[in-house]
Order: sequence, then structure tokens, then C-alpha cells
Amino acid sequence: MEKGNSTTINNYLFISLVVLFTVLTPVKTVAQSDSVKLKYFGTAGWEITDGTVKVLVDPYISRVKLGSGPGVSADDERPTVERDDYFESDTVLINQLIYDVDFILVHHSHFDHLADVPYIAKKTGAKVIGTETTCNILRAYGVPEEQLYAVKGGEDYQFENFSVRVLPTLHSILNNKLYYDSRKYTEVPDAPLRVSEFIEGGSLMFLARFTNHDVLTMGSMNFIERELEGIQPDILLAGVNRSQLGLYKYNERLIEVTNYPKTIIPTHWDNFRIPYGFSQKEAVEQKLFPFRDHVKELSPETNVIIPEHLKTITIN
Repeated sequence: MEKGNSTTINNYLFISLVVLFTVLTPVKTVAQSDSVKLKYFGTAGWEITDGTVKVLVDPYISRVKLGSGPGVSADDERPTVERDDYFESDTVLINQLIYDVDFILVHHSHFDHLADVPYIAKKTGAKVIGTETTCNILRAYGVPEEQLYAVKGGEDYQFENFSVRVLPTLHSILNNKLYYDSRKYTEVPDAPLRVSEFIEGGSLMFLARFTNHDVLTMGSMNFIERELEGIQPDILLAGVNRSQLGLYKYNERLIEVTNYPKTIIPTHWDNFRIPYGFSQKEAVEQKLFPFRDHVKELSPETNVIIPEHLKTITIN
């Protein structure tokens, strides 16, 4: 994808300032086994590490200027990408943000979750856990077979210093509850894929267990309640967006079935059609503040943290 315009320069300047701030800001030293650090990449994307294992969740970095409708900024001078265009990762930006990685967890195969994973997986050699569709798309892009773990939900895997339980779930309800897509890639498709060819392929959640913290991740604004019974994460990355409003008592049921987590961090709430550095004030005020206030009513002891792009949250 062509780079060099002023918006892209500003985007890279924002990244550079974040990195410089991180380097120059004093950080309280905490034992690796006592804390976990989470960096928000936007959309449903995260980097999570306890100092021993580094895990990426749905790392979508490119944030392409998709279409020309709602959510696109007039100040974004990048080329417009339509759904029938071939997807191209912003490898320059990815290289600034992504280095060593042990695992990549992919909730489902839509472009805003998976499209940057082929490049990241080949760059880092990370193991990828995702659906059959996710793995077939990665095979199409040449990701080696030994890096791929195809799952469908129900698996519970132990790795060195890290374990992950895979949970079947449901995609967000879109299009006034009319969204439904049963398509899957049971064979390897032709690459590169167009934006629209990154189909859902089924949806997952993950319970990622680090040394002293269990993180429950969501990649959409929906869940299967019975699949979460008995799970008690201390950190919940909760899907928060307008589509949750079409579900029956979404907040109440989610918080109760996950046993009132100590920490909740909203995910997949931002406008991902604009670059890093552009304002997310509207999304924060209209989505996150009401969610935070409601959680405070439902679970006064829960700490709701509002994440910022590329900033690290430390949980002790």
C-alpha cells in the first residue's frame, strides 16, 4: 500500500512519540511472576506478557481506510480500501510495533482480526491458535504448518509457562440481528485475499493463563453463557460496542457468569477505520463511559480500565 502522505507521516510520528515516552518514563519494577502487561493495538488486538511469555490477540495494526462511509475521517489522506480490494498489510508500521512473539490467538477470521497475522506469524515464527478457516488462510499465505494449531472450541492446551483454554462463542449481532455467516474454508484458498474474502469461519474466545493471572479474551460482542460457567478470570477483555445493546442483559449476564472479575478492560470498541493518533473521543464517551458506569453499579469492586492505543496497562 502506498505510503508517504502527511497522514501516514503523522501516524508514524505518533508511534515514535509513544515509543519514546515508554522508554523515558520511569517504570516501577515488579517481579515478572506477579504482574501481567497488556498493550492495546485497537480493534480486538492486544499484546499480553508476564515477562516470560508474549501473546498477541487479534493483532490488526494496518487499520486501513475502509470505504467512504461512516467512521472514515476527512482528515485521513490515505488511499481508500474497498471490500473487493486485495488486502495489503502496512508492514512498515507492523515492524515498528511487533518484535518477538510466542503465540498469536485469533478469535475469528474477519480482516480486522486476521489480515495482519500472516505477515506477523512469518516475521516472528509465533505459534497461531485459531479455527480451521484461520489456519487455511494462513496456509494460503505460506505460514509453516508447524506454527498452526487448528481448534474448534473445547481444547485446553498446556505449553511451557502458559496454557490456553479455547471456548466456542458467537459473533456479534450485526445488521439489526440479521448477520449470519456459516461459510468456512475447509481447503486452502488462493492468496492474496480480498478484504471481503476474510470470512468469519466460526468464532472463539480464549482463557489465557499466565503465571499469576487468567485473562479471558473476547473478539466480539457476544458469548455462549453455558460455555463460560465455572470460569473465573481476574482480567476480562470484554467486547464493548453498540451491537451488545441488542442482546438480553449483556452486561449483567457476562459479569455474573465470569464471577465478577477484578479487572475489566473494554475491547473492540474503537473506530478502526482511522489511524493511530486520530481522536477516539466519541467512541470513549458514547460506548465506554456508559459501560464503565453500568459495571460500577453491577460490580462495585470491579475496576474498569479504559485503554488507549499503544499504551501499556500493568496489572499486579
